[in-house]
Amino acid sequence: MNRTLDLGNAKNVHFIGIGGISMSGLAEITLRHGYRVSGSDNSDTAVAHLRQAGIEVMIPNAADNIKDDHDLVVYTAAIKPDNPEYMRAQALGIPMMERPLLLKAITRAYERTLCVAGSHGKTTTSALLASVVLEAGLDPTVHIGGRSIGDINNRIGDSSYFVLEACEYRNSFLHWHPFVGTILNVDADHNDFYNGMDGLIDSFVRFARTIHPDGALVIHSEAQGLDKVIAGLDCRVIEYGMDKIQRRSGGMFFSPANIFYDTGGRASFDVMKDAEKLTRVDMPLVGAHNILNALACFGVAEVLGIPAEATKRGLEKSQGMKRRYEAKGNFNDVPIIDDYAHHPTEVRACLAAARKSHSGRIICVFQPHLYSRTRDLLEDFANSFTDADKILLLPIYAAREAHDPNISSRMLGERMSELSKDVECFENFNTIEHWLRKNLTDGDLLITMGAGNVHLAGECLL
Repeated sequence: MNRTLDLGNAKNVHFIGIGGISMSGLAEITLRHGYRVSGSDNSDTAVAHLRQAGIEVMIPNAADNIKDDHDLVVYTAAIKPDNPEYMRAQALGIPMMERPLLLKAITRAYERTLCVAGSHGKTTTSALLASVVLEAGLDPTVHIGGRSIGDINNRIGDSSYFVLEACEYRNSFLHWHPFVGTILNVDADHNDFYNGMDGLIDSFVRFARTIHPDGALVIHSEAQGLDKVIAGLDCRVIEYGMDKIQRRSGGMFFSPANIFYDTGGRASFDVMKDAEKLTRVDMPLVGAHNILNALACFGVAEVLGIPAEATKRGLEKSQGMKRRYEAKGNFNDVPIIDDYAHHPTEVRACLAAARKSHSGRIICVFQPHLYSRTRDLLEDFANSFTDADKILLLPIYAAREAHDPNISSRMLGERMSELSKDVECFENFNTIEHWLRKNLTDGDLLITMGAGNVHLAGECLL
């Protein structure tokens, strides 16, 4: 690989928290670009492949992991100023760079960066797009913030193409200046940073303006704030959606026709470019939302000149992402599905997909993610479990937030009960496991749902 990164005079790069899904991929890409790479983490569970690649990994985080010959330290927003390695690097005067800025340096080395943004679905759609670009023989580098079943979430290619999941949180995606930018949706979230929808929409407006003038924006026709996002853009605009009536830009439009669902909830559909049928796709992933994700890929493929049949093959070969409607196994003939859904829109989409394939009782174990999200979207959460017959709530997974005594899963459960939902609250995994072992029966479907460690509630049964 002859591409060079603009990391100043750095030659020896250290990653704090290298075991994270994004940081580990960036470490491998940095190594491939010719840098000496090391890192540290507090867990030894996700670093074996890094050591195999030749990266020195130290467990746990400790001040003496930072050496005098380190000339750049990379960290994420999760690393606080009291982290021992952070403090040691500062004390030694070693240049430091947050993860989005390293990604900025990496994207500058690729002329065809393809960014997939949106409040929901960007991990799955990035994996679908990577499969399409691979099928087209374009040998992309790929960086996705999730673990794919087909092991393409972090891939190093030798071409000018870079498929990148573009997260909006803290305006990270404003650094990357894509050739093609995709916006799947714009939905209320991250109020702790954006202070409401106006701030969030403004961020997507700014993202669209970072797209190269010779490139394109591919956008869902029902994305909130679409008119503001596309106003005055220099680049081409391509829309997609279920209903062509929603077309707003006047440009090319991709839509589905003759949709059919199999018994597993997977859709087959004709792909229409305006009034022209391009091909028919048999999606390997369940749910109507994956029709939209596939159409977004067709929009990007149009810009890149990828033939429709190659796009079809790439989509049909995709194996999906772990924790995205992932079949985990069976407990006494009860299928167990695990899904990352942690926003009301995602909850609805996941449960709707389950209902298309399952006529029996759907049991949903839900672990809310973040106090702020649960508080701000409580009413929407309470109304999002229409397709679940029984909801089991675990305590809120705090992640990066401090405990907030003013919001809890029990409060969410109380509101659900007021809406006549069958809901129970549990204090820990042991009590919920006991309930599941006692109450799951033949004909049930169990879904564990949330962005924390809720998958353990299903895995303990297996």
